[in-house]
Amino acid sequence: MTGFARGEGVDAPDMHPGLHWAWELKSVNGRNLDVRCRLPAGFEVLESVARAAVAERLKRGNVSVSLTLSRGNEPPRVRINRELLGQLVALVDELKDKVAAEPPRLDGLIGVRGVVEVVEEEEPTEAQRATRIGRMTETLAKALDALAAMRHDEGARLAAMIGQHLDVIEKLRQQAVAAAGAQPAALRARLKAQVEALLEASPALPEDRLAQEAALLLTRADVREELDRLTAHVAAARKLLADGGGVGRKFDFLCQEFNREANTLCSKAADVELTAIGLDLKAAIDQLREQVQNIE
Repeated sequence: MTGFARGEGVDAPDMHPGLHWAWELKSVNGRNLDVRCRLPAGFEVLESVARAAVAERLKRGNVSVSLTLSRGNEPPRVRINRELLGQLVALVDELKDKVAAEPPRLDGLIGVRGVVEVVEEEEPTEAQRATRIGRMTETLAKALDALAAMRHDEGARLAAMIGQHLDVIEKLRQQAVAAAGAQPAALRARLKAQVEALLEASPALPEDRLAQEAALLLTRADVREELDRLTAHVAAARKLLADGGGVGRKFDFLCQEFNREANTLCSKAADVELTAIGLDLKAAIDQLREQVQNIE
């Protein structure tokens, strides 16, 4: 499911100059829950917090979480982590004769994560740092609530569309019931004509053997079980819509069951009408599956 949310916050008044931050959350469709975080150096502790908070609210989707920092109109002060930069330079010097590659440029080296660090104007105390992290976490929670609300609204629209697809599937199932009711009589008439033709061509064929083959064909063409299971699947799908919550994976499985019954119905169909209904049913199930991929 898709969605976007933004949440902004500032330091407590006793921290001067105060830090301003902004969380941005983006969500797109995904089969499972995949969370990716982009956090400034020095705030890596928030990654586990963000992942846990997302997993608590969302069950599916590719979610990106980013945090940006600023101090109002004041540009941030930075410093070079010379120890890390020295290690990178030494590594380049060590590998220059082993790897056929152009030597790295300075802008490439300082672009490595952790080489350039944002410097606090005034190093906060442990208590102030804990307060800041707490306020950032609160801002993240509010942004997640907004994201979840947007996804919920989208889910409500998808639920209406899924309900319409289920109505189409149920209508086709009823048509299949009516068509299947006439199938045994048509099949018996066709078999009778074929048996009579066989007996005329080969009078030695035993009639009881032909009767057994005819009964077997009628049994194989019986689609009542598939239609009964389709009824159960439609009821199960409507119950999932009514229950709400994270039902996307259950719907995925249910669509597989829908498709299995439609395939069997088509393979057992003994006339053109029932085959056409089975094909329409498969098309409706594919449309249902497409929408199911978007729900949580």
